[in-house]
Amino acid sequence: MAFSGKTGIGTSYEPYLNGQYQDQATNPVSKVWFSVAQGILTETMFGLIHNAQLKELQFIISGNGFVDTEKDNTISTIEYLDTDDQGRPQSLAYKIINKDIEGKYQIEKHIFTDPDRNSLMMNVTFTAFEAGITPHLYVNPHIDNSGANDIAFVDGQALVAHTSDTNSTVMTIKTDVDFVHASAGFVGTSDGIIDLQDNGKLDSHYQTTSDNNQGGNAALTVQYPTLAKANDSLSFNLAIGFAQDKASSLATAQATLDAGYDVVKQAYLGDEQHIGWKDYLASLTPLPSMSANTTDNGKLLYTSALVLKAQEDKTHAGALIASLSNPWGDTVSAKVGSTGYKAVWPRDFYQCAMAFLAMGDTQTPKVAFEYLKKVQVNQQTPGFAGTPGWFLQKTHVDGEIEWVGVQLDQTAMPIMLGWKMWQAGVLTDAEITNWYQDMLKPAADFLVTGGKVKLDWNETNITPPNTQQERWEEQAGFSPSTTAAIIAGLVAASDIATLAKDADASTYLALAQTLQSQLETSIVTTSGLLSATEAAQTEGNAAPYYVRISPNGNPNTADKLLDNNGKPGLDQRLILDGGFLELVRYGVVDAQDPVIKNSVMLIDNQQLEDNLRVKYEFTAKDGSKVPGYRRYGNDGYGEDTVTGFSYAENGNTEDQRGRVWLFFTGERGHYELALAKANGSLTPDTKQGLINTYVQGMETFANQGLMLPEQAWDGVGNPTRYNYKMGDGTNSATPLAWTHAEYVKLVRSMTDEQVWDFYPVVKQLAQ
Repeated sequence: MAFSGKTGIGTSYEPYLNGQYQDQATNPVSKVWFSVAQGILTETMFGLIHNAQLKELQFIISGNGFVDTEKDNTISTIEYLDTDDQGRPQSLAYKIINKDIEGKYQIEKHIFTDPDRNSLMMNVTFTAFEAGITPHLYVNPHIDNSGANDIAFVDGQALVAHTSDTNSTVMTIKTDVDFVHASAGFVGTSDGIIDLQDNGKLDSHYQTTSDNNQGGNAALTVQYPTLAKANDSLSFNLAIGFAQDKASSLATAQATLDAGYDVVKQAYLGDEQHIGWKDYLASLTPLPSMSANTTDNGKLLYTSALVLKAQEDKTHAGALIASLSNPWGDTVSAKVGSTGYKAVWPRDFYQCAMAFLAMGDTQTPKVAFEYLKKVQVNQQTPGFAGTPGWFLQKTHVDGEIEWVGVQLDQTAMPIMLGWKMWQAGVLTDAEITNWYQDMLKPAADFLVTGGKVKLDWNETNITPPNTQQERWEEQAGFSPSTTAAIIAGLVAASDIATLAKDADASTYLALAQTLQSQLETSIVTTSGLLSATEAAQTEGNAAPYYVRISPNGNPNTADKLLDNNGKPGLDQRLILDGGFLELVRYGVVDAQDPVIKNSVMLIDNQQLEDNLRVKYEFTAKDGSKVPGYRRYGNDGYGEDTVTGFSYAENGNTEDQRGRVWLFFTGERGHYELALAKANGSLTPDTKQGLINTYVQGMETFANQGLMLPEQAWDGVGNPTRYNYKMGDGTNSATPLAWTHAEYVKLVRSMTDEQVWDFYPVVKQLAQ
């Protein structure tokens, strides 16, 4: 698979037709997505958003005594092709300039998709700064999400790849400058890199990798005309066409080339015949005022709007995925196809839908909300027996089941989203009543009673609020963040049930009140092992604080958490997790609550040993210090501190370490806004201070392409093969939709001076 630290992603913008993506002659729907990393085109998808067809496409450059690969031997910069007068991106079209480390040549590439066809276009300009530079195109297909069964061949002036499967996707690559030579081979044995390395020449001109329909990890290599003199240049357009047969694939690529660079690029942006990305941004009317509450004039805000919309499938409208990447993908085998993060989690889904609402898009969250019915468990769910109503842990965008754990926050959040959409007027009283009966009431009933569940490996009995998995999908028990969602979901359900004249409204509300009253007995320890001023202290002397999770709902015992990500489970009282802040965000607990404030002080204790420590500080662009936070102490979901290996690269070890996750800076910013409102300290100056700390804090972690990663380097241990510097995004999932969503919501919250995810009806419980 490919490097996960994407500096860019792209696809065409497509408008809905009656809440769906519908292919028409006057408005064809392009189902191609691409990603850029390390200066080259990486994972490129066609069909469903998780179906990768290409691992990488890069250039090999030969010259006097050298053979370079573009990825390894150039210094890369990336910027947006289309920006407004504030420098804010207007489309997901990129200009990449890769300069040879030694100054021998430069490659400039412009990349975007064709909104009228299932194809990608790249405009390439080579410039030689010394004589004798020969460019070569190198393509490593991964047809239909796997790299182990590809057949590749040269067809005249086209490169073609497919698999031996009769239903295989066919990928065709053409350029409007003829090849000099072309060859098909297998990676590491007969590919173009191997061929060129011995004498700098593409001597082997194999026309196919297989005469007997046997596939493998194939690669295609093309030689272009040599740039004979210094300052010579070569420019051409390249198109990658996708279809279910060779003829259509070839015709698609040729049609994009025939249309030409200017026409395709303008259609992608938006013109008289095409509703493009600039039109989508123009429809988001809150963005200009929100930009005033950023520290970069809205550049990351506009990028986030584009990125979030790009991570929706176009066959299954409303299917919002977690990331257009596979974390640590370059060290994960591609023999077996994997969706990685290109899949649906209702939790991440909720964050994205709320972000769309925050930036003024009411269509996408409505379509997304309606999609959720596809991933709710019912008696027709294949292989399921037991109590229905809960939402599947992780699914493909077409609803195919992938992971089957029960996470009660993921069952509460669709109810919360429905309530928010109703309050915003996106759903009418009649619509929310219908959805209540069809989808939300079964979810609320499951939050009340739980029940037996049997699906695939998972055979268990759920007794809310005890969840089989919390939001990190690793632990069972009583979780602050899960309980916050359950309470908010039940109160929201009660409010909708009242509208629907359902007597269960009182049942939902009563349980929410009971759960709120039990918070301090089930998830707050009064015999803690941590304090806000030292790494540990004698048991019983610490002020009360929220634990990450209590396995049995008794947080004052020495119960250990489960082992996770190579880390042995520790005493529940040793593990801090900022998830308790969700209690404040939704309105379950007041921001000034003393247990909340004491838990915040513990999170902020930077004297804790690194394994238990959560908070780290980073330097923003203005030189100030901004905070970053790990998921929890003893997190192992990250690079190895000793070897520098990627997560699980060499098997799980105790030296793996989860790093700083960027959306926690936003979660903390939301808490600090709620606190300032609660204690009356919110003034223009204090608000600007919050923006400078938390909004700028999130902006600090954006990479050169303004993508926000899942995790950033915290400076602990081996900086890995990539020599990470403090605050660099790691090779975890980038861009992470949740991170971009949290940023959008934080900016909206600062603009409104009110937490966007706040539920006033929940706040009334505490009054």
